[in-house]
Amino acid sequence: MMLVEQTAVPAGVLPIAEFAAHLHLGSGFADDGSQDAVLEAYLRAALAAIEARIGKALVERAFSWSVTAWRDGCSQGLPVAPVQVISAVKVIDKIGGEIVVPAGTYYLEKDSQRPRLVAASGALPSISAGGSAEVVFQAGFGPAWSDVPVDLAQAVFLLAAHYFENRRGEGGREDLLPFGVMALIETYRSVRVLGGGA
Repeated sequence: MMLVEQTAVPAGVLPIAEFAAHLHLGSGFADDGSQDAVLEAYLRAALAAIEARIGKALVERAFSWSVTAWRDGCSQGLPVAPVQVISAVKVIDKIGGEIVVPAGTYYLEKDSQRPRLVAASGALPSISAGGSAEVVFQAGFGPAWSDVPVDLAQAVFLLAAHYFENRRGEGGREDLLPFGVMALIETYRSVRVLGGGA
């Protein structure tokens, strides 16, 4: 299995000015934007860390996911939530030939924790030996920062501020994810039993 982020979060979506205000940068000085690239890097790092921890995309963007076998012949859980739409499903043979699966033969079963690709009737298309299937989908709470739930947005700010303040890399293992961040993201974490199996 391999999950690939096809499009990155656009720089214009990231709340750089709000994050600078959160850090109290430039109080009493003109904002010349000289710190924007650094602030963007910390926001992206915090966003990635929180998304990995909770298994959710905060800002909507395109992903592709490849599997060599379906876990269940009739449906397949997707690795990230919330999924807004499945754009395409392709079956690829071992020499790279692609067949695009007709959209009417499957549908998205939306779920805040474990969205699924489901066969409209019968089973999902078979994957030949040495081949794979690729699912292309849009995942995230929405395209704008304002679509991100307030508690998750605050967690990103807190973690990005933690990275900014500890940018020299000093500190122990207990400093990796501050307690305040853990408390904010805890309700979004999904507990997976039996590796996601039935």
